[in-house]
Amino acid sequence: MPGFTIDKERLQDKTKLFLRVNYTTSIISFLFGVLCYFFLNITQIIPFVFIGFSILNSINLLYFRSHKVILPTFNFSSIIGLIAAVVITLYSGGIFSPFIFMIPLIAFGGFIYSTRYGRIYLNIIIILILLVFTQTIPELSITHNMVPEASRPIFSLVSILFSVFILGNTLGKTLLKTYNTMYSSKKALYIQVHEKENLLKEVHHRVKNNLQTVSSLLSLQSRNIETGPMKGLLKGTQNRVIAMAMVHEMLYMRNDISHIEYKSYVQELGEYLIRSIKGNDNHVDLKIDIPDIKLGIDTAIPLGLLINEALTNALKYGIEGDKEGIISIKLQQDTDEKNCYILEIGDNGIGFPETINYKTTKSLGLKLIHNLTRQLKGTITRDMSKKGTNYIIKFQEIKQQLSPVA
Repeated sequence: MPGFTIDKERLQDKTKLFLRVNYTTSIISFLFGVLCYFFLNITQIIPFVFIGFSILNSINLLYFRSHKVILPTFNFSSIIGLIAAVVITLYSGGIFSPFIFMIPLIAFGGFIYSTRYGRIYLNIIIILILLVFTQTIPELSITHNMVPEASRPIFSLVSILFSVFILGNTLGKTLLKTYNTMYSSKKALYIQVHEKENLLKEVHHRVKNNLQTVSSLLSLQSRNIETGPMKGLLKGTQNRVIAMAMVHEMLYMRNDISHIEYKSYVQELGEYLIRSIKGNDNHVDLKIDIPDIKLGIDTAIPLGLLINEALTNALKYGIEGDKEGIISIKLQQDTDEKNCYILEIGDNGIGFPETINYKTTKSLGLKLIHNLTRQLKGTITRDMSKKGTNYIIKFQEIKQQLSPVA
């Protein structure tokens, strides 16, 4: 399995790094002990702790070759390293010892190799540092600095270099490798996302072209019909296809391929329908009040079809002939409910009797308005306080693929 293989490779990398660092640490500890004893005149405790740690750690690493289980090897190395670091710190200046930096580095190593045990070491190290601090209190002190005054600068220099080496070869290398892995993953992910966005744009472009082809076929078919209800039916179907095509056109033309700016969509759709039904020289005033609202395709298409039906009915039946008329469309987010919107759409035309509704009428447009409202999980009411035909539609933004209009 891919995930198992990746985890196994990471464990192997950690094991190799742990062994390499510990072998080198054992050698440096041995050399540090020799330096302390023969060159820095430190003849008690400290050099023997260095050499003792080097020998025990080497034996532990050699034993790993036989049992091949990293966890006990890691824990034993960490424990003897922690003991050695605390003892050397206590006898080389306590809380002021430059070697004290080795104590928290063991916790860092624990986090790198094993998060679970690293947290345990971290808690232990906090306690140990507090205990080291108690040695600054004369009444509690049982240790003293065994590093001669003349040797302390060299001891501090070697201790700091030792700490820097451990830090660079454990935390530094691990962080660098992690950063490189994250950078490579981020770059690969960016390429994949970019490719998918281009693919989705191409899909929207092709869907738009196909819908425009259907619209052209409907237009050609309607030209063969001189008059009658069939010609109007084909024209209405053509407008519905164009309303859907506009959504896909806006999605592939903009950077955001999942949402469209609905004000520009409604503006373009409204102007198209007015020109299509009333001609270029018309007296219809389109008033749109929509803030910066972006809707996903699953909401935008059924809502666009709903607006298409409402405007078509207003232009064909509400505003008669070449008379002046006003069509108003207002869309706002509902302040009371999340992901809910309120659409107010209507005209100031002649209207129709209150007794007529989508259940009793044979009008396909009126039935579609109610069915699309139901598809948007909304409610529709007719505003009888205004002249003409006006609706107040409250609906939800759809987050999943919608079923076809029933």
